[in-house]
Amino acid sequence: MLPTKGYAAQSSTSPIAPFSFERREPGTHDVHLEISHCGVCHTDIHMSRDEWGGSLYPMVPGHEIIGTVKQVGSAVTKFVPGDRVGVGCFVDSCRTCPSCNEGLENYCENHFTGTYNSKTRDGKGLNFGGYSNQIVVDERFVLKVSDKIDPAAAAPLLCAGITTYSPLRHWKVGPGKKVGVVGLGGLGHMALKFAHSFGAHVVCFTTSEGKIADAKKLGADEVILSTSPEQMEGATGTFDFILDTVSANHDLNAYLSLLKRDGTMCLVGVPEVPAAVHAFSLVGGRKRLVGSLVGGLPETQEMLDYCAEHGIASDVELIPMGKINEAYARMLKNDVKYRFVIDMATL
Repeated sequence: MLPTKGYAAQSSTSPIAPFSFERREPGTHDVHLEISHCGVCHTDIHMSRDEWGGSLYPMVPGHEIIGTVKQVGSAVTKFVPGDRVGVGCFVDSCRTCPSCNEGLENYCENHFTGTYNSKTRDGKGLNFGGYSNQIVVDERFVLKVSDKIDPAAAAPLLCAGITTYSPLRHWKVGPGKKVGVVGLGGLGHMALKFAHSFGAHVVCFTTSEGKIADAKKLGADEVILSTSPEQMEGATGTFDFILDTVSANHDLNAYLSLLKRDGTMCLVGVPEVPAAVHAFSLVGGRKRLVGSLVGGLPETQEMLDYCAEHGIASDVELIPMGKINEAYARMLKNDVKYRFVIDMATL
């Protein structure tokens, strides 16, 4: 076993604190990586505080992992020691269902195995995430990360990046499309960058006048204050696609009214309280309300390669491991531009 240092939540009410545990020795198909950076996702807060229910403790959060390959198993063919790699939101799946066979492991019909807050595939242990100095993962679930991208700025691509890239690609966002992005946070700022890069006309919806300038720098052609009834009404029926990245409770009907006939609104934020959607918000224009969950391994690799080719990365604030609880408090106040990333050299 590999002695490992990390930070964990011991209960839904305890702070994230130092925690020592053991990783498995690398098997024939495993990649052992030394973690250099780990992004801080809002999901880490939801899960460590059991806000979605079913949390497993002790919990080492973190599923936006960047590191360097330390050693590989004898059957590993894709990686060698010294490679820069990433690990995202899951570390295993059934590998046999239709979704897995199509490279959509994120929709595994037998449930993917989360990088943390999940039991190991054999049900005998817990998986611990990236708030730690090392991790061992089957090579199928490890991704190549170009040296062209700063490792700290690459970390959030493993969740915030692919969570926004995947639906924008799936619903064919590009030239000639008017696209709205609801919210300007960790997810929203990546959605603006991707939608702009894909050639769409991009509109950011925000509640904060203070974010207007940033939204335009990040790729928005226009910014609408969602708190302004006049601005919202003026956009009625004009959008082909809206990506909603907000995890706080809000009125979906207000945004559905902005879609054209046959327009699509996609949810990637997950509020605690189920949303109320009036049927008339959909039936009047044959509109679609859909959702999307990260991306499969091939698409995530595609996204990482696209980012390297086009110079796209996350806007991050690097923090020491010991500041994680402070970072959580700041995230809840929207006091970050736009993703915290932990420097694991400080562990």
